[in-house]
Parts: sequence; C-alpha cells; structure tokens
Amino acid sequence: MQDFHEHSLNFETLIKKIPSYQKASEIADILSVLSDATRLRILWLLCHTTECVSDIALAIGMSAPAVSHHLKLLKQHKIIQAKKVGKEMLYTLAQNRYAELIHNMIDSMLQISCPNKEDN
Repeated sequence: MQDFHEHSLNFETLIKKIPSYQKASEIADILSVLSDATRLRILWLLCHTTECVSDIALAIGMSAPAVSHHLKLLKQHKIIQAKKVGKEMLYTLAQNRYAELIHNMIDSMLQISCPNKEDN
C-alpha cells in the first residue's frame, strides 16, 4: 500500500472516521428521493401540516394518483408517515432525526421560515 501524501495533518484521523459504504448509500438513497421538485413541494407542505392525498393534490396542482406515487416513495424512505383516520389516510412529516434535518434544510434552502415555528 502506498503512503499518504502529507497535504493534511489530520488526514489519517479522518480516514478512521469515513462513514461506511452502507451508511453513505443509505443517505444517498434518501437524498435521491429529495431530488424531485414535486416531492420537495409535497414534503415542505407535510413538514407543516397533516393532509390527505386529495388536499395535497389540490395544493400541488396534480392528480391524486400522481401525488400518491410521490407519497409512497417518501414513506418508503421514512421521511413521512401515514395514519388512517376514518376512511382517509393522512400524511405528515415522520418523527425521526433525518426527517427533522430534512425539514430544516428545506426551509433554509428555500429561505422560508417554518410557519409552525413562527407561531411560538
């Protein structure tokens, strides 16, 4: 094996902390789901409210089946969660660390203050 060049004093320390391929792949999968403008708009909405497919479709200006497809992907990656209330399925942001980080990132990148935090 070759010796590392001495460009950085802490390079060997950093190498010991490089995320595993599996962890990096997991995060890349989540980020790939977010690489769609429609999903980002749906997700931004669900960061701030709990809604059914038909209301999300109206807000986004899409058909309910198209919105359902996007919701399925977000749910599979545990970014949103669903709860059945009566005959309707309601969607909202999942309660986990990744979902909260994504919420903060989207608000920051879109330069939109979270309406839920403005109420406090």
